[in-house]
Amino acid sequence: MSSLILRKAIIHDVEGIYNLLLEYGNQGKLLARSYGELYSHLRDFFVVTTQTGTIAGCGALSIVWRDLAEIRSVAIHKKYQNMGWGKRIVEACLSEALTLGIYRVFVLTYEKEFFSKFGFQVTQRENLHEKIWVDCFHCPKYPDNCDEIPMLIEL
Repeated sequence: MSSLILRKAIIHDVEGIYNLLLEYGNQGKLLARSYGELYSHLRDFFVVTTQTGTIAGCGALSIVWRDLAEIRSVAIHKKYQNMGWGKRIVEACLSEALTLGIYRVFVLTYEKEFFSKFGFQVTQRENLHEKIWVDCFHCPKYPDNCDEIPMLIEL
């Protein structure tokens, strides 16, 4: 198996990120993103790639407000799961948040145990900035069927 690389996303990664998020979105495991969203937020993304450039995983740190960011769109292709790449993506996002001077980071997730390992704790949505609701409007589960778990870490 070729070795994998974690790096910031580049323009040529958008199609691979799109396809990976679409696969998980179709399974109801995360919110898929449009090409337009991915191009607009490409700088937020980290990717895990094979040496040939195939996207094996992705995740993004999105700034919500002056003191709050969200880790979103963390997905690892089935073939590369349980190798620690999801952990590396989250660590890269948290490191970037610290570098930017953002000390509160949240996730909306189904993977409570995974994020708990980093120190994230379950919180109420009301404890998060109202700007988080912007993406919720695009979710097919909004407003009455949302079952994602809001979690927050203070770095």
